[in-house]
Amino acid sequence: MGAKQLAEKVESILDNYQRDQGMLVSILQDIQAEYNYLPKEALVEVSQTLGAPLSRVYSVATFFKAFSLEPRGRYLINVCLGTACHVRGAVRILETIERELDIRPGKTTQDLKFTLETVNCVGCCALGPVVIIDGEYHGQMKTDKVKVLLENYT
Repeated sequence: MGAKQLAEKVESILDNYQRDQGMLVSILQDIQAEYNYLPKEALVEVSQTLGAPLSRVYSVATFFKAFSLEPRGRYLINVCLGTACHVRGAVRILETIERELDIRPGKTTQDLKFTLETVNCVGCCALGPVVIIDGEYHGQMKTDKVKVLLENYT
């Protein structure tokens, strides 16, 4: 997507919120939904159009874990490493996913298909170990199920 198209899309999103600085989080959420991350050019455009310091826009963008300043994969994988999941082998599950996708937590596959992250607890300890892909929970995960699970998202 070119710079002009990005600027037009960001302008449209800003218009949806009447260019209100108080709606900055919602504006950034819409930009993230559009691009799957917050491009630097979009943050600059938001700053200039709202008349807000770029440092403020950047501060909000980096404060919330839901926002990413780097391109993310189409599918977000969260591996729970909470106590219940950990004692049931979550680390081995994570290592298997890392090998299958050739990425580390916090990174995205080259083809922008998957982003891998870890979380401390997802609140369904009885199902542990748990892997969440795109909001879909996969409980009682085992290393030999990982490859088949990932293939379901190709």
